[in-house]
Amino acid sequence: MSGLPLDELPQLFDVLGGSMSLVGPRPPLAREVERYAAHVHRRFLMKPGITGLWQVSGRSTLSWDESVRLDLSYVENGSLVGDLTIVLRTARAAITPGETAL
Repeated sequence: MSGLPLDELPQLFDVLGGSMSLVGPRPPLAREVERYAAHVHRRFLMKPGITGLWQVSGRSTLSWDESVRLDLSYVENGSLVGDLTIVLRTARAAITPGETAL
């Protein structure tokens, strides 16, 4: 069982403090934001999440454009049921060795 990595612990404190959400768009890096096209700034309409649609849909295998498309889709269509699904898929991937969240 892989459980919650220790490097995620500060993000849980960020969720409790209100600066992050459990589910949301991928947190951007400062160097990425500098290069954002205008439409990509819609990602900032929601707090970044510890997990999100991008993570359970391929994460590091996604192209930049696909990652942005998933984040914007989440921003525009997010729901409580969708969030619960994402959390369950993330938990499954975290507790199942070698399993991806796909």
